[in-house]
Amino acid sequence: MSQVPVAGSTPPSPRLGKNPAHVQHRKAVDREALTPMMRHYVDIKDEYPQNLLLYRVGDFYETFFEDACTIAKALELVLTSKECGKSVGRATMAGIPHHALERYCRQLVEKGYSVAICDQVEDPALAKGLVRREVTRVITPGTVLEEGLLQARQNNFLAAFVIVGKHWGLAYADISTGEFLATQGSDCEGLFQELLRLQPSEVIFPTDAPDLQQMLRPGEQCDRLPPGAPPQFCYTLRSQGSFVLAEARQRLLQTFRVRSLEGLGCESLPLAVRAAGGLLAYLESTQKEIQVPLQLLRSYSLSEFLIVDHQTRRNLELTQTTRDGTYHGSLLWALDRTRTAMGGRLLRQWLMQPLLNLEEISARQDTIAELMAGPLLRQDLQTLLQNIYDLERLAGRAGSGTANARDLVALADSLERLQDLAHRVADCSTAFLTEIQQVPPTLEALAQRLLDHLVENPPLSLTEGNLIQSGVHTGLDQLRAQVDADQQWIANLEREERDRTGISTLKVGFNKAFGYFLAVSRAKADQVPAAYIRKQTLTNEERYITPELKEREARIFNAQAELFELEYQIFVDLRAEVGEYAQLIRCVAQRIAAVDVLAGLTEVALYQNYCRPVLEDHRHLAIEAGRHPVVEQSLPSGFFVPNGTALGHSVEGGADLMILTGPNASGKSCYLRQVGLIQLMAQMGSFVPAAAAHLGLCDRIFTRVGAVDDLATGQSTFMVEMNETANILNHATARSLVLLDEIGRGTATFDGLSIAWSVAEYLAHQVKARTIFATHYHELNELAALLPNVANYQVTVKAMPDQIIFLHQVAPGGASRSYGIEAGRLAGLPPQVIQRARQVLRQIEKHSKIAVGLRKGHSQEPPPVSGEAEQFELPF
Repeated sequence: MSQVPVAGSTPPSPRLGKNPAHVQHRKAVDREALTPMMRHYVDIKDEYPQNLLLYRVGDFYETFFEDACTIAKALELVLTSKECGKSVGRATMAGIPHHALERYCRQLVEKGYSVAICDQVEDPALAKGLVRREVTRVITPGTVLEEGLLQARQNNFLAAFVIVGKHWGLAYADISTGEFLATQGSDCEGLFQELLRLQPSEVIFPTDAPDLQQMLRPGEQCDRLPPGAPPQFCYTLRSQGSFVLAEARQRLLQTFRVRSLEGLGCESLPLAVRAAGGLLAYLESTQKEIQVPLQLLRSYSLSEFLIVDHQTRRNLELTQTTRDGTYHGSLLWALDRTRTAMGGRLLRQWLMQPLLNLEEISARQDTIAELMAGPLLRQDLQTLLQNIYDLERLAGRAGSGTANARDLVALADSLERLQDLAHRVADCSTAFLTEIQQVPPTLEALAQRLLDHLVENPPLSLTEGNLIQSGVHTGLDQLRAQVDADQQWIANLEREERDRTGISTLKVGFNKAFGYFLAVSRAKADQVPAAYIRKQTLTNEERYITPELKEREARIFNAQAELFELEYQIFVDLRAEVGEYAQLIRCVAQRIAAVDVLAGLTEVALYQNYCRPVLEDHRHLAIEAGRHPVVEQSLPSGFFVPNGTALGHSVEGGADLMILTGPNASGKSCYLRQVGLIQLMAQMGSFVPAAAAHLGLCDRIFTRVGAVDDLATGQSTFMVEMNETANILNHATARSLVLLDEIGRGTATFDGLSIAWSVAEYLAHQVKARTIFATHYHELNELAALLPNVANYQVTVKAMPDQIIFLHQVAPGGASRSYGIEAGRLAGLPPQVIQRARQVLRQIEKHSKIAVGLRKGHSQEPPPVSGEAEQFELPF
């Protein structure tokens, strides 16, 4: 296994420290001269060359040689050294305490590293010679299970893909929740858009993937990638064998214990099968003995969902803002009122994959409507949901054998509350609420069994007792009684020995090194009975033992060891029993998560006065008093100015193409985005911020907003704009929604105007997509006179002698001015710059023949192309 380096994962240059003889790389040593432990370390490291090897030594996980240099820099640790052989010298070393493993692993995984954990697999006290050690797990960014390494409200996906010619297969899984899905397609754009949607923590692929580096880093030589190709994820190369169809197919059949892939929906999806098989093989190699309980593989098609490409998700700010990449200010922030981590993850999925199925959309809307009709029902549900832990991930940790006692107690508490949920929705009638009206009896029994067996507040450690309640196991109770009796004997010993010896200051003590002892001050040492055996001499006291005390001590230690082992075994059996119900628990968890999402959407709809949109299978888009869901929440109540929208030539007052003009900062971009967000929210099943909305199903939403460049691939702002525009024109259909903000502004005026005119004309006349085209090229208003499905709209302003007032109202008609100079004045440009700009503008308006012709209405042809425009000479 090897990894394509990612940001932060390239091993740093080693720090040599004071001693230049320190060995920095394992390959620079004579292995035969190494100590047995160091030789074993090097042998293990050779098996995991691309992983940081954490090697358990006592209470620490140590790293040596190049790995020590890497983690010292990544974790800001001090480099030390260790003798590794007389003729070799000292090896660089850096380590972490065993109890802090999870914390440090989280930091390493976040930086893109993979970590191999080499544990001691036998008791050092019983070992003969070198303690036996084995790699028990490899933790990679896409295979973490521990709660501390995961984001609670976001999936942690591991993805795998294969490419054959122009065709591809993709599989992805979240091993913490068990989700496992696969699909395939026929062009690389779909693959990369799916990767960008999923944002996987790790992507694996076979070594025979064609032209991989060109595909991951698009440049002038690579024309197979769409605009906005994936960023450099953590990519891991794997051998081709696990991706071979026969082997992958057999692995899927064995894993899910089925005779055919027909039931999984992927019998006719060979590339998806190959990707899924390769993913399973990777899990086997990294998880070792841990059995990850994945859900049954599900296949899906991209055509089942509204397609929202990466550029559109970014422009609409679905999960993070464009400006600074923060959650606050995104659509997810505005809509997320979920009470559980499961609900938070599901809301994100619904947001990223809106539906095309009217029945499924209607089912979600019906539940929101029922919850809106009963506000107390919604409040009670959210109160109950607030006390339910992350059942999906708790079940996953139980099924994989990594759950601790606190996890099982949390799981039991959550399962116990399911009955309260069921009672509260007993009279409900919509699909999502009726699905939680019945609690599987086996889960009720499981919850009671866990609560009966486990103490209320168990410790984190599983091997030091205090996990299981009394009365559960006869043998356990007997051992506890024996230990209690012996400890009571020791507690009485101090008083008895004081009375017998007359030494009033005598004490019974204990430490891990010497066990139990009798402590007597040095001044009283001459009064110690002859039967006492001196064990240790300190500055102020002498410590003794007696044969009887040692016998009791041995009995206590043996009984405690047996007690701890028995408690641990009872716990392991309980955990295994829970693991058998992992799939059932997750099934219930998914239903609860859906109710959580819908209750949260209901809360937003109630407080923000949303309406239920009407969706039908046509091209209409009619919105009455629509609002931007995020901007509205960011402003004081009542400050947002709503606007209507009519798109689709068959809508009264509507057109396929809306040319939207108006000043800078007047709200054109906000208006574009709000139309896109309303359409997207409606197709995810939510109510929408409008007085009324009648919408036709949309197959894709496209946006072209803002000016950005891509310096990494050598693309200028204008080239990025043209790439995005080309993608829209090549993929939009009559059922698409296209939102364009300023096309052609990154080049010469006449070139840009010509491109903008041609793009608008193509969308209206050829594609007939529902389009809003915001522009400062007022010349485009002439299109409305040439094409019947084009209409002009403007964002109105109130112009005064020394200022303009933005009214933020969208009204019919085309604007004749952009008021850009006024916007510059408001932004604080120096007065002399504003004055000169006004002079230049008057000259341009006076001498620009194209502007004069269009204002007089004489032009019936598109604006001249660049070559024709060059003949006009400006007076300066």
